[in-house]
Amino acid sequence: MTRIRADLLLFACAAIWGFAFLFQKSAMDHIGPFTFVGTRALLATLVLAPFAYLEHRRSRIPVTGAYLRTGLFAGLAFVTGAVLQQAGLITASVTNTAFLTALYVVATPFISFALTGKPVAPLIWFAVALSFIGTWLLGGGTLTTFGIGDLLVAISAFFWALHMVIAGIAAPMGRSVLFSVVQFSVVSATALAGAVLFETITLDSLRAAAPNILYVGMLSTAMSFTILTFALRATSPSEAAIIIMTETLFAAFGAWLFFNEGLTLVGACGAAAILSAAAIVQLQQIRRK
Repeated sequence: MTRIRADLLLFACAAIWGFAFLFQKSAMDHIGPFTFVGTRALLATLVLAPFAYLEHRRSRIPVTGAYLRTGLFAGLAFVTGAVLQQAGLITASVTNTAFLTALYVVATPFISFALTGKPVAPLIWFAVALSFIGTWLLGGGTLTTFGIGDLLVAISAFFWALHMVIAGIAAPMGRSVLFSVVQFSVVSATALAGAVLFETITLDSLRAAAPNILYVGMLSTAMSFTILTFALRATSPSEAAIIIMTETLFAAFGAWLFFNEGLTLVGACGAAAILSAAAIVQLQQIRRK
């Protein structure tokens, strides 16, 4: 794996994840957030299970209680962020959802400090202020235009950041494919339980949402996370995150192309401010290393 190939794979992941917002939005016309997240995670678990078995046969790293607990907590953070994001997509635009989700990059250093004690650099506070300004501008220069969907997506960014930190803690433990299977098993079990309790599931609705579930479950979840694992062998996570952030641009382009969504000049400035804040955080990580 060369550096150029790794970067190209990361761009491919960003494109897949960016266009996944379109499928996530379309799925909400047929099924509820819990049902979509649960079926997406179940499909990813089934796809990755054989690879986890092969990894198990080749690996001598023991599966400890701490490893399983980390996978459990990662799954709980993932399912919370995913359900909130899906619920927000019912009313929020794809474009706003993509840029608001990018706020997880800014939140990650603070959650990392709370869990691991890593200090927060002064430049990160500037990124926080810039992200707040960007969110304000994305709403057209006033937060009063933000609906409940936008708020749910913004809250989900906190849980995506929490998931990122937990995944970072799990990375040195090895068995990355098995870790994905563990966390996605937790996601599918938790979300499907929520679907049974709070939503109505029918075969017709699942059939209508099947293309969206297949794209997000197989490409955006199972395949992309596996590609990411291989690409990170040739590049650092901080540098990779900067490339992955382009998923928001792919999402905005797809929303314009298929849903005729667009940004005003003020909104575009807000989107640029959020991306700049995220880039500052990642560049600070590279500078520290």
